[in-house]
Amino acid sequence: MSKTRIKYICSKCGYESLKWLGKCPECDDWNTFTEEIIETSKRRITTAKTKVSVAKLDEISADKKERIKTGIAEFDRVLGGGLMPGSVILLVGDPGIGKSTLAMQAVAQVSEKVLYVTGEESDAQIKLRASRLKLVPDDFFVFPETDLGHIIAAINNVSPAVVVIDSIQTIYRPELENSPGTITQIRECTSLLMEEAKRKHFSVIIIGHVTKEGMVAGPKILEHIVDTVIQFEGDAHHSLRILRAQKNRFGSTNEIGVFDMREDGLHEVLNPSELFLNGSERKTPGSAVTSSIEGTRPILLEVQALVTTSNYGYPQRVTTGFDQRRLSILLAVLEKRAKIRVSANNIFVNMAGGVRINEPAVDLAVCCSIASSLFDKAINNKTVVVGEVGLGGEIRTVNNIEKRIQEAERLGFKRVIVPAGNSSGISSTPKIEITSVENLTDAIKILLG
Repeated sequence: MSKTRIKYICSKCGYESLKWLGKCPECDDWNTFTEEIIETSKRRITTAKTKVSVAKLDEISADKKERIKTGIAEFDRVLGGGLMPGSVILLVGDPGIGKSTLAMQAVAQVSEKVLYVTGEESDAQIKLRASRLKLVPDDFFVFPETDLGHIIAAINNVSPAVVVIDSIQTIYRPELENSPGTITQIRECTSLLMEEAKRKHFSVIIIGHVTKEGMVAGPKILEHIVDTVIQFEGDAHHSLRILRAQKNRFGSTNEIGVFDMREDGLHEVLNPSELFLNGSERKTPGSAVTSSIEGTRPILLEVQALVTTSNYGYPQRVTTGFDQRRLSILLAVLEKRAKIRVSANNIFVNMAGGVRINEPAVDLAVCCSIASSLFDKAINNKTVVVGEVGLGGEIRTVNNIEKRIQEAERLGFKRVIVPAGNSSGISSTPKIEITSVENLTDAIKILLG
């Protein structure tokens, strides 16, 4: 006989406890424990009496399966070339960011059968959205249901190539006593969908919510179950949306997809550099253009900095799209190595366009834009600044330097500031002027005179 008992599970990391705790001992977060009903039963481990066949690696036939193309190049690039049959994809993002719109636009262009399961909207609302997006798919089935048993029955009836679950927080298994959206329901429903997808070779796109901290709503074990986790991010005040892979068993996690949110849906941005550089033509103190590599393609973007006098004892350090801890390190290097005093000033750094960049190659542009704002001297807007800043003030080499230079040359820039270590690795002879620098002080002198 199975028994039920109460456990408390951390909603962020999945840590289990027999009693409620204010602070999770695993992830150190406060007030994250939720009450869950756990079914327990005594199970005996039995040994199979029949012989079990085990295949050798060289005897296994593994033909490369054809991926399912969605017709959206940016979406397929992030997935590694399209939807892999039998894979489970977790699509997460903030509320209202456009997850359902992206999923519907992607699967509507699939040439095979698609089953769209919605637990948050009615079939009439899905029809209205398809009309707004001007989508006229052929084999597109809509099933408003939250009971996972009925969903599996619909999958067996339709035999689709792609299934969309919108969203996993609304789906539940009736044999479990937990409410929909709890950790147990999310984990068990995802596991069953994974088993069905692997057995019947259809792709599943699961739409999931995120918390206010940007974490997937549910324990981290949900990310371990699925094959691919893609994050749909963007600023509510900008139309730009970025699709980024956090985990991908069938492709790279470095690729990103760029979209523009409009009234009639999401539109692909095939040339992100021009979008990010919109408005950078004027010469303004505190502005510098840099090049970042996202996946396999270079993207030029504008770094903006504002330095003001602080009237309080603790100057502000505010960043948008850039790591605040990294900014503190760069400010220390500016003071110690370049002899530029910024400890008494408020520093504001912004990556224009709402993009978030973690690559070290933008360090030099951040430092130069801060110095430009402090001295109120504008950097030439036809110059691209690339380089990683070390703790000793040296400019360290970056990868894919030729791609960055070619992108700058294509967009009409006249000069590129590169690390001295990269100058010998340029095999081509670009028409753009290349200036190599060894340390931060030399770079600031060249750019600001």
